[in-house]
Amino acid sequence: METWLSRTALLFGEGATSRLALCRVAVFGLGGVGGYCVEALARSGVGALTLIDGDKVDETNLNRQILATRDTVGMWKIDAARARVAQINPACAVETFRTFVLPETIGEFDFARFDFVVDAIDTVSGKLAIAMAAKAANVPVISAMGAGNKLDPTLFRVADISETSVCPLARVMRRELKKRGIEHLRVVYSEEEPQQTAPRAPYSAEEPKKAEGRAPGSNAFVPATVGLILAGEVVKALIAKTP
Repeated sequence: METWLSRTALLFGEGATSRLALCRVAVFGLGGVGGYCVEALARSGVGALTLIDGDKVDETNLNRQILATRDTVGMWKIDAARARVAQINPACAVETFRTFVLPETIGEFDFARFDFVVDAIDTVSGKLAIAMAAKAANVPVISAMGAGNKLDPTLFRVADISETSVCPLARVMRRELKKRGIEHLRVVYSEEEPQQTAPRAPYSAEEPKKAEGRAPGSNAFVPATVGLILAGEVVKALIAKTP
């Protein structure tokens, strides 16, 4: 008898889909990248999701964020995500945190509960906090590097942070992680030079929630690509552990 996961099981195997149903994945950030990651994880049959974001859906999100529709503008992103996951897989256990991820808030999360962690936020200080907490808990983590001001989705790569090039955010992360004794971090980054748009302050480890200056330009296909790559890496890693 076919189920909604029958096509997935044909590719992964019944044992793998059963394992995914027992896994909990944390996704930090539910914007253009994180929203698509959550979508793919839910459709893959991941059994439990912890979703973290402190923003509401804004009209400017409509061009690229899967959680953003005319009906969800003004909703907290975590609430829009919970509702969307329920429409895909009602059996998925979703917990949400309306929190901006900062060094001072990272202690709210018990990383030992997670089978995998996805970093889809856009501040260096938060990314560093996630990487450090995941390392301390010995939990696998994958981090999205810069997706703004990019046009070519074919130039994204999965690599260790030590192997990255071109990406300004990856450069800062590499330096700051090394200062904190972290030599390795799996990331998704682009080899495309950022497009020139309105002036924006460079990334720094001490930045507030948003860097000063205008937000970077974005589109419907680049953040989606990054989110789906992140989800694919998570799912492949989790099913690889199937006996």
